[in-house]
Amino acid sequence: MPTLTDFYAIEELSQHNTKDDCWILVDGKVYDVTQYLDDHPGGDDVILATTGKDATEEFEDAGHSKSARELMQQYCIGEIDTSSSISTKQSHSEKFVQLTKQYWFVPVTVAGISVVVGFLYLRKK
Repeated sequence: MPTLTDFYAIEELSQHNTKDDCWILVDGKVYDVTQYLDDHPGGDDVILATTGKDATEEFEDAGHSKSARELMQQYCIGEIDTSSSISTKQSHSEKFVQLTKQYWFVPVTVAGISVVVGFLYLRKK
């Protein structure tokens, strides 16, 4: 188990994103899972899809067993340094709200055009 001094920046984590050098982040801890890729029951592509970034959501969604959680401790190399960067992880609802605020004019424009077309259609009758 790493000591409290083993901290990694998110930028450093993101550089370890290949099959030959594979790091993931789960619950704030950094894991070097390069040696485990071939042994993963779900296949290496599942891990490779989340390598070099925060894989907490994908890990939790997979419903890993207690023994899997214990096994992963041997691959823990440190923790993520949260003081140097802000987490960019957002939930789906937060992303939706952000997009809605950014593109509010699209549905308003569609509704406006629909009203105008409906008015012109009814006027011609």
